Order: sequence, then structure tokens, then C-alpha cells
Amino acid sequence: MEYENMRVAELKEELKKFGAPVGGNKKELIARLNRITNKEEKVITLEDDDLLELNQKKTSYSPIIQRMRTPIYGPFNLGSVIAIGISLLMLTTVLIIQPSWLGFGEEYEYELIDFDQQQARIFAQELVDLGHPEWEGRMSGTVEESNTSQYISDRLEEMGYDAEINEFQVPMHHVNSEPSFRLCVQGLGGFSPCDGPAAVGSQVTSFLHRSDYVIQGFSGQSEYTFNQDVQVTDLGNGTDESLWQSASGTVGYVRLDGSNLGNTELYSNAAVNDLAGLISVNKNHYCGKIEGNDCVPIFKGTNYDSLVAANGGNIPTDIPFISMSKDAGEIFEASVINSSEPASIELIIDVTNDQERTIYVPCGTMQGRTSEVVIAGGHHDTVYQAEGAVDDSSGVASVLEMARQMADIINETGIPERTLKFCTWGGEEEGLWGSRAYVEQMQSSLRENLRLYINFDMNHVDSDFENRGNSLTLFTNNNDDYQHIQAIAQIYQKERSEIANRYDIRFQLLDGDLGDDNQMPCNSDHCPFVYDLGGKDGRAVVCYGGGSWEYHTYLDTMDRFNEESLDVSTTIYGTYMRLLAYNLDV
Repeated sequence: MEYENMRVAELKEELKKFGAPVGGNKKELIARLNRITNKEEKVITLEDDDLLELNQKKTSYSPIIQRMRTPIYGPFNLGSVIAIGISLLMLTTVLIIQPSWLGFGEEYEYELIDFDQQQARIFAQELVDLGHPEWEGRMSGTVEESNTSQYISDRLEEMGYDAEINEFQVPMHHVNSEPSFRLCVQGLGGFSPCDGPAAVGSQVTSFLHRSDYVIQGFSGQSEYTFNQDVQVTDLGNGTDESLWQSASGTVGYVRLDGSNLGNTELYSNAAVNDLAGLISVNKNHYCGKIEGNDCVPIFKGTNYDSLVAANGGNIPTDIPFISMSKDAGEIFEASVINSSEPASIELIIDVTNDQERTIYVPCGTMQGRTSEVVIAGGHHDTVYQAEGAVDDSSGVASVLEMARQMADIINETGIPERTLKFCTWGGEEEGLWGSRAYVEQMQSSLRENLRLYINFDMNHVDSDFENRGNSLTLFTNNNDDYQHIQAIAQIYQKERSEIANRYDIRFQLLDGDLGDDNQMPCNSDHCPFVYDLGGKDGRAVVCYGGGSWEYHTYLDTMDRFNEESLDVSTTIYGTYMRLLAYNLDV
């Protein structure tokens, strides 16, 4: 038959006669039909046909039959027939030997899903446009996050999914208004005030919010003015316990220039030693790579439970916590730490950190024939002071584009065997609040039915390959999933070589128990799906990209966005979702 002369619709109708997949472009449809019709299928007759099941959309086979790994075509030799007869001695059925694309053979037939780079960029830009009018972020518990959740739900509903928005009340801090951070070197030997008409010779330096300093996770509030003359204690790199003890009632100043102290330990030390405030300075992270020779200030979260424990059971509400850039820190050190001239600081941080706020988890569901479920997700919230183009508008754009492609496949192919869900999470930046709350709420169902969770968090590579590298890491905690992902990646590298060859695609199997060196990291929303399922480890696949130096800074903007890089992980993981959707034996 001359398939080349047929229209796409006719090719698909022909494929349906064979129960074959109908997705793909015309060239792929023709190739599939040629593979089917050029292979002479032979029939082995046994006695019981109960194991051969046909449903409305495709042929499914019992697990025993599907585990036959070697297809047989063409003339049989006697040895082959005897071998088959012995291996199937206890079975009685009518078995049609089928080609490998139906699940037989050493390899599954993986059919790559499509990916529209321009549409992914549109999704990301629209997400960024929903940010705060001044600070640009979509911080959890804000109207910006609420609007973002509604946007995602609307897009999923337009694609044909049953959309819902889950709401959870969780501990959350909130930045209420623009902060103020200034220092004053007083004139006349310290007798001149810093403000007002009587100020003579006093020099006031105002630090710029977002570029010179940022508020840190679960910071408390403060209203320190020049007149209060709050003292500052130099804590070095933060590792000397005696310095912390001597800093009670003062603002501690920490140089992060090589120590491994994180925000949780720093802020907990401030609470334990009753500090009046805490200032850390970035002196070692991406210095000279983003903005001149500076090390720009970075937002980091703080573990809420650890902080509450360190503070005697309550969050510390009156200990402000900010982080400065290296350049701003050097100005501060010269005027406050290393100068003999009297200096004062003004630190006004208007935040609320001791209340619960509503965060959102929008989900779109395509119900399958069974309750087994595959979920793909990424976090739609950002740090408060950044657009979050890469972290994690890139991941949410990938989720939406994958959902769009799967909706098209389902429209063509029919109802999937497994249920598919696409969700995005609020509260990730402050402690994975959204995904943890969702897993807790859906605990029983997920423990019984979750087949796989797919996480997209900064699955992005900056286009500046020469200076930043071009690596993408695909990792999982299950060897079977690992083998499938590698096999799909090989096909991707062959069929989309013009993209694949531009990236260093890496793989990791992290199948250790919690606490092992090779455990799955708990730094994004896949963690609850792996470790919070009531004593049963879940299965997840994750992608992290490289070269995103601006993340958690005010420079994480769309001018760094590289939509091409999202093609790699979204296509590979989307192709695996497609296989899982229609094959219950995978």
C-alpha cells in the first residue's frame, strides 16, 4: 500500500485497525505502518483465550504474556517452536505474536512527545507578569500567588483537565512594606545628629533594597532608628560560640566567607543568644559572575521547626534578619566595624512572621481507567524579591507545556490506563509547605496509587554555555525508572540531535535510604512524594539544570531565559509519562 499518498487522517485510521498508536507527524505514521505491514505475523494456537483482552482503544495483554521478551517473525524453526511450547506448557490461549512496538521485545516503543519552545516561553512570561509591582516576586500567601494559582488552573482547564485549587493554611512570613536600611557616621565627633537641620558633618548611607540587601526567610520585624543607637557585634564567620554569647542585645554581623553555616543555624544562634538582629554578608557565592566584581545578596529560607525549637517553642518575632552584598558589606564594615568614628544604623523591617497564611496548590486531572496515578509538578511561588524566571517559572512552564502535549495525545489516543495529574506548589521557598500539605492530605490514596512523581525545578540551562556550562542532570530513586529514562534519552539524542548535542545530559540513580550518601535530596517538592508516604518510599524523577547563577536574586529575570533547554527534560519525562499512561505493566 502506498502510504506516502495518504492524508494524515487516513494514516491514523489505518493505524487504528492494527490497534497501534496514532500520535506523531506524517513521516512517523508512515514508518510505523511500514513496520507493521512488512512483518508477517504468525499465530500459535493454544487452548484458552481468556488471557487475550481487547478494549475499545488498544490491545492489552496479561503480565505473563507481556514478559515474553523475544518476538518471533517469519518462518519458525522446530527448535523455536519446542522452546515456546515448553515455556508455555501450563498456559492455554490463542496468542498472536506482535511486533516490539506493542511492548514485546527487549525494548519498549517510546514515542517522543512534542515540545513547543515558544509556547513554553509564553507560559513563563505570563507567570513573571503576575509578580509584585515593586518587588516582582510571587511570594507564597500573597495576592500574587493567589493570582498565579488561578492562572495555572485556568490554563489546565482550557486544555481539558478537571481543574481544582487546593488551599492550605501554613506558617508563613509576609513582607508588608518596603524596608529601610541606613547607616550614619555622625559629625562633630558623634555630637551631631544624623537627621534634621541640626545635622552637621554627618554622613548617611542608604542601602538599596534587593540589590544591596534582602530580607531572609522568617525574619522578624524591627523599628531601629539612629537615635536608638543599637550596637553591632562582629561575629566573624559565625563559628565562634563565645562571640555569639557576647552579642546578646546587639545586631550580629556575620561574614559568609568560607564557613558552611546555613541560615537555619545562623538564625537559631541569634534566637538562642537573644540578639537584637542579624546581618550576614555574601562573600563567596557567585562573586564577580553576575554583577561586576560584587557578590549579590541572595534570599535563603530558614527551617521553621528548627527555629521554633531554638526559640523555646515560638518563632522569634523581633529579630530582623537580612543579607547584604559583598560591596555593601564592605561599606558597612568600613563605617561601623572598622572605624573609630561613632556610627549608628537604621533598620526598619516591616514583616509578619508568626501567623498562618493561605497557600495554593492548583491541579489538573485527566481520569484514567484505573486509580493508579502519575503526577508532574513544579513550584509556582518565588522568593519575594525576584521575578523567578528560572526559579521556578521554567519548571511551571514545563509542567504546563507537558500537560498541553499530553492532552493532545489523549484526545487522539483515548482514555489512559493510569490517571494523570499536573500540579504546582506554593510554599516551596519557605519549606516545601504546599507539596508536604498535599501529600499529607492525600496520604492514603498516594500510598496505594502513586506510580511516579515527576518534578521540574530549575530544569533550565543558561544560554551562556562558554562561561556557565551546559549540563542537565536527570535523576531518580528507582532503577527501573532509571533504565527507562536513559533509554528515552538515547532516542531523544538521536531524533532531536540538533538540541540534544548542545547539552551535557547526565544521569544519577539515588536509591539510598533517607540519611544515606546516595539518598534523594530533599531540596524540592519531590521530597514529600518520596519520604512522606507513611513508611513507604515513593518513586520520583527530577531534573536540575546548570548555569543559573541569578537564582534567588533580583537578577533572575526573563532576559536570562533559555526555553530551548526546557525541551530536554520535558520531552524525556513527558515521553515516559506517555508510556506509563497507557501501559500498566511499566
